[in-house]
Amino acid sequence: MIRKLFIGGLLLALTACNMTQKSDELTMIVGTYTHTGSEGIYTYKFDQENGMVRPLETIKMDNPSYITLSANQQVMYVVSEQHDETASVSAFKFDKENGTAELINQQPTYGEDPCYVATNGKIVTTANYSGGSMSIFPLRYDGGLEPIDTIYCGNIGGPDMSRQEAPHVHCTAFSPDGKMLLATDFSADRILHFDVEADPSKPHLKLENTPINDDSGPRHIIFSKDGRFVYIIGELSEAVTVCSYDEGNIQVIQTIETHPQADRHAADIHLSPDGKFLYASVRNIEDGLAIFKVDQVTGLLEKVGYQHTGKHPRNFNITPNGKYVLVADMNDNRIEVFERNLNTGMLMNTQRDIIISQPVCIVFAK
Repeated sequence: MIRKLFIGGLLLALTACNMTQKSDELTMIVGTYTHTGSEGIYTYKFDQENGMVRPLETIKMDNPSYITLSANQQVMYVVSEQHDETASVSAFKFDKENGTAELINQQPTYGEDPCYVATNGKIVTTANYSGGSMSIFPLRYDGGLEPIDTIYCGNIGGPDMSRQEAPHVHCTAFSPDGKMLLATDFSADRILHFDVEADPSKPHLKLENTPINDDSGPRHIIFSKDGRFVYIIGELSEAVTVCSYDEGNIQVIQTIETHPQADRHAADIHLSPDGKFLYASVRNIEDGLAIFKVDQVTGLLEKVGYQHTGKHPRNFNITPNGKYVLVADMNDNRIEVFERNLNTGMLMNTQRDIIISQPVCIVFAK
């Protein structure tokens, strides 16, 4: 009897252990460029406790360069980054358990090379780099996309006539308080402000916008979790601009370099889940991630390290538990998996690369 109870208890413990392990699994979605053999979107299971990965499904699509999920993670929005009238954004019904997706519908962006997509649950926005615009799509009851409602155009004015000769919009971001939508006006070295509080489905461009340092080329934006600060990576300056945010008012409070040998190709920016560290990817002669410690009171940054990566780290993401940083090395055709020290913010390469052609976007679902 005692032996049976022991075995039963052991089985129960093993079952509990397996359940715990399963609960640590994320569904990882990877967008790619497809001109060198990739088929589109690839999904995986990634164990954020031990860093192990296993493939799930492939979703065929041309140049799915940026992906975002609805708040309930049941709908996936994906841009198709094309340099002509076929540029589009698609809505997919997404099964995060199996990593499968079923197309709901697709709409043209009417702006070439859409490279970013965001949603607040009322609308979807795309940043169209070559089109120099932001497209706005109302959402249907099923998460599908209504036809385009509004296009806002970017501007020029920056000093680099080789990179800022035409309008470019690279990113849009909704504020945590739900009041504002920001967009990077790359060629005018400024951040555009849109009021979404009065009517969440009809963003209104505000006259007051935030100028960033000349020749910065603002690319990506991220808010602190509490919404008090905004962090902007400048592609051309390869510097991070820190701004305070209060009820829609944005003020620049710091600019700090990522790397002393700037090559005018910074890319992505993310905060650790606890908000204590900020990472910014740089695509220059020393590809890598700049690592900053965040002052929890002032929001200001202190550079504490630099992690070298593979070639052209266009995008990266941090697991929800903060333990791993996955870096999409586009020109090396791989995703590097780094383990993160939660106390120091430093990274260690696990040498467990995920081989994939031209990865450019990593998204987690849990």
